[in-house]
Amino acid sequence: VALTMATRALLKKGNAAAAAAAAAVSTATAVTFLSEDVVHPLELPWEHLGLFSSYDHAALRRGFQVYRQVCATCHSVEGIHWRELVGVTHTTKELASMAAEADYVDGPNDDGEMFERPGKLSDPLPKPYENVEQGRAANGGAMPPDLTLMVKARHSGQDYLFSLLTGYCEPPAGKPMLPGLYYNPYFPGGAISMPPPLSDGGVEYDDGTVATISQQAKDVVQFLNWTSEPEANERKKNAMIYMFVLGFTALSTGYYKRFKWSPLKTRNISYLKAEQLK
Repeated sequence: VALTMATRALLKKGNAAAAAAAAAVSTATAVTFLSEDVVHPLELPWEHLGLFSSYDHAALRRGFQVYRQVCATCHSVEGIHWRELVGVTHTTKELASMAAEADYVDGPNDDGEMFERPGKLSDPLPKPYENVEQGRAANGGAMPPDLTLMVKARHSGQDYLFSLLTGYCEPPAGKPMLPGLYYNPYFPGGAISMPPPLSDGGVEYDDGTVATISQQAKDVVQFLNWTSEPEANERKKNAMIYMFVLGFTALSTGYYKRFKWSPLKTRNISYLKAEQLK
């Protein structure tokens, strides 16, 4: 919609070439055929995906808050432990306090019985359901998936999740919806059992950021991107070091090659006749 409005504005100003370019971008970004049952998400400019970019830790903190207060009621993030969030979203003291709020089953004790204890930093983030059957029973037969690798498990992961969270709307005419299902054009088939999870002002950010639906979706998607690649920042740093070492090695090898071969390539070979050797 924004690109279409921009195209119209350019046309009004008489800039036909720029309008044509904007129209090409808007049509090439996401193409959906009428025969398909899903709308493809637009490609969004995620800053943390840049070669020299890192995660926005303020956004990760907000995204973790959205996950805890909204998503964690149905979805788990089993691949992440409390200790892995230290220095990423919160301090050690803050996370230890959060972990202690949850009860974990541990044991057996000396009597051979299981017991509950407060959470520790070494524990994974708590699950909303004890088992798959309990999760399905609480959600009309559909088990909410684990979100640890959700960004990697879906095509155009970040774009898809953001579009899904912000794409709820009324079904078009002729699209019947069964009870307990909600219309979302970005979900295959258009019918999803998850109700709209986000609402304006649904959470209150500690840093004063206005918690609109799009802001919450952006923050939680960045957090889920981190859960799928918590090593991304470190990998980019190491890649820079490796590229520097490879460049230095290439220059050193080239210099050494020229140094060793220069006497052979610059020598002058003279051939003498036999009588000249006498």
